[in-house]
Formats: sequence, structure tokens, C-alpha cells
Amino acid sequence: MPEAIMDSPNQSTSAEYERSQKVEQNKLQKRLRRDVGQAIADFSMIEAGDKVMCCLSGGKDSYAMLDILLNLQKSAPVSFELIAVNLDQKQPGFPEEILPGYLAAMGIEYHIIEKDTYSIVKDKVPEGKTTCGLCSRLRRGILYNFAEEHGVTKIALGHHRDDLLETLFLNMFYGGKLKTMPPVLHSDDGRNTVIRPLAYSREKDIARYAELRQFPIIPCNLCGSQENLQRQVIKDMFQYWDKQHPGRLESMFRAICNVEPSHLADPNLYDFREGERLGGKRQSVQTATPEQEPEQGFGRLDVLNI
Repeated sequence: MPEAIMDSPNQSTSAEYERSQKVEQNKLQKRLRRDVGQAIADFSMIEAGDKVMCCLSGGKDSYAMLDILLNLQKSAPVSFELIAVNLDQKQPGFPEEILPGYLAAMGIEYHIIEKDTYSIVKDKVPEGKTTCGLCSRLRRGILYNFAEEHGVTKIALGHHRDDLLETLFLNMFYGGKLKTMPPVLHSDDGRNTVIRPLAYSREKDIARYAELRQFPIIPCNLCGSQENLQRQVIKDMFQYWDKQHPGRLESMFRAICNVEPSHLADPNLYDFREGERLGGKRQSVQTATPEQEPEQGFGRLDVLNI
């Protein structure tokens, strides 16, 4: 009889590694599915008949959001439609073939909007100043107008739990406001509703999931090349806390979901004379057009507030 062919040590090690990677990917997918499903339920993000526009930047967060929403769509108790939209801002060297190829292979309806906002940002923003504020306003206006023109009922953005916490600290440290990005944001005129399905999801889970799924990540060469952004300072602080004080970020996020207006100091939220809660300030979706000038002040926070 011929001798049995045995796997070499290298083949055995490789197979075991692939199995462990698959197990880890499945665990992360289940966790992200649970987080996204809970956020959708808690904030009524998606309802029967919704047409949800997933805004893709080519980054890990938006890839993961689309991936999980497509996965949930298969077993959701209500029927809803998903389309993917990317805004090609004509940044030099942008690999414009990557997203169409990826989305076509997935078989999802997608649209690539081509608008040269890069030239506008470079023309309007002085050298050395952060471009995030104007860039996000231009992007926001274009995407919101597209949504209205195509019957979109919900605009899904890829902001995650850490983005919400970072925005809270950015607004406290540099803006003098106690606010963050809400999981759902309605426009006053009824034109748009923004949802953030990853509101409960941790950035480190998303980053690892994107790595395992091998999403074709496209870096942002416009804002990603800028140094010393205030947001990066907050990110570094959070990374330190997460290593040195496990559970602190989770506790902080629970805090923004458990607010007691009578123990703050905003008379728009609480009538301290009568001892009654009030409606407070309404935050609404804002639109922008490419003709608008850069705003003064803390415009760099806008990239986290779209």
C-alpha cells in the first residue's frame, strides 16, 4: 500500500492559523451585529420600507457598517433597501477604481458622485490650517442633496462609539459645549434623517474586523496627512486610558446614555425654579453648498458632527 501522505508542519500550522482567523472573524461579526442591531432597535433607526443610503469613504468604519447592514438585512424582521454612495472629491492620486470594483462584486446598487471639492478646500483654506471643517460641510451638502433627489429616507454614516466619545471631549475642551453626535439626527425641514448604526460599536473591534475581512482601505490624503489635529490628541488620550484603565471608555459611554438634566447647569434643559425638565436645544441636520466660505471658530470639529 502507498504510504499515507502527511501534512507538512508548515501546512498544518497554516491551516490552524486560518481556522483561528475565521473563528475570530465570526466572533467579531456576531458582536458587531449585536451592537448594530441593538442601536437600530434602541433608536428606531431603520423602519419597514426605508431606503438607506450607506455613505462610503473607503475607510474601515464605512466598510464595516455596510458589511454588517447587508448581513442584518438578510434576517431583519422588516424589509428595507440599501444603496452605497461614495463621493469622489478628486483628491490627487485617489484610486477611483477600488470602490466601484468592490461594490460591483458585492452586487449592491451603488453610485459614485464626482465633485471636485478638493480644489475648493485648497483654494479657501489657508496653508497650514485644518481642512476638515470645510471639507465635511461640502461633502455633507452634496450627499444630503443626492439623498433627497433619490428618495433616500435614511442616511447612514460610519461613526462609532469612540467617535461619539471623542466628539464629547472635543466640544468640552475646545467648544465649551456638552454635546456629542446623536445616533439619530433629524433635519428641521424634514429633508434628511441621519443615522449612525455603529453608535454602540468599539473602534478596536471595527479595526480588527476590517483587517480580517481584508477591506480595500483607501486613505484620506487630504486630512489624514495633517499633523497635530485636536481630534488625534483626544484619540491618543483614549488609547492610553483604554490600556491603563480598562472599562473607563465603556463607563464614559454609559454616562452619555444616562443623563440627568437636574444635575447639570443648563436652564434650557431644566427649570431650576419650578423643578421641571424642559425640552432643551434641538440639534438639527445642516446642509451646505460648495459656495459657502469656511466658518470661523472650531470648524475642525465639524468632521465629527456631520
